Amino acid sequence: MNKTVLLLSVIMGAVVLSSNYLVQFPIHYYELSEILTYGAFTYPIAFLITDLANRSYGKDIAKKIVYFGFFIGISFTLFFSTNFSDLISIRIAIGSGTAFIVSQRIDVYVFDKLRNKYWFIPPLASSINGSVIDTFLFFSIAFYATDIPWFTLAIGDLAVKLFVALLMLAPFRMLLKTFKPI
Repeated sequence: MNKTVLLLSVIMGAVVLSSNYLVQFPIHYYELSEILTYGAFTYPIAFLITDLANRSYGKDIAKKIVYFGFFIGISFTLFFSTNFSDLISIRIAIGSGTAFIVSQRIDVYVFDKLRNKYWFIPPLASSINGSVIDTFLFFSIAFYATDIPWFTLAIGDLAVKLFVALLMLAPFRMLLKTFKPI
């Protein structure tokens, strides 16, 4: 495996692990604890990685990075941040894995279909689609039928993810020049 693909897979795994850990902590400033967790700020980086790989190396390499990143992220999540005696912790791991695979595969597909559009359309459209799917799959699997206000957290999380997706266009454009096709 190419060093760049391996590095992107490891970074993807770190993003998944950090996001799974940070989603457990609501933001207690400005009365945001009912609508936002810290995980919303880290997870959009996964879409940046997938989109950079897709643009530079194509959809097949992007899928490999998704799968390796998934394996790394979920393995470490299970090892480091899953308390197997706590049902919510287990549900977070299951929700994360399910949402990650589904949303990242959709991100790769949408990006690839829009590949020939103006430079910002594929990463923005694929990240928006992926973020919506990821957010509602994750929060409903992890927190449905609990005391956690999962729907309002999902809405707040999605709003931040969409904002960060817009912000990620700048690093996407700058980093494109550093990634060379394999």
